[in-house]
Amino acid sequence: MDILKKVAVFAAGTLFGTAGIKVLSSRDAKKVYANCTAAVLRAKDCVMDTVTTVQENAGDIYAEAQQINEDRKAEAEECFEDESVEDESGEE
Repeated sequence: MDILKKVAVFAAGTLFGTAGIKVLSSRDAKKVYANCTAAVLRAKDCVMDTVTTVQENAGDIYAEAQQINEDRKAEAEECFEDESVEDESGEE
């Protein structure tokens, strides 16, 4: 009896598998696949636009941060130059 049950389960699986392949390869299923793929491509375009915007903003922020550091460095050098001029003249 056990072997008969296994054969029946195998036959049912094969039948459902064959029917499943027919359903998955039907015209309606292909339309669903095409629509899903189109939606994924639209989402990809949207994500890529967002990534580009983020990259551009990150580049702007980085450039501004570099400028801030250069300005601070220049200010610090001016302070040191002013102090050295005062030290040489004997004033404090």
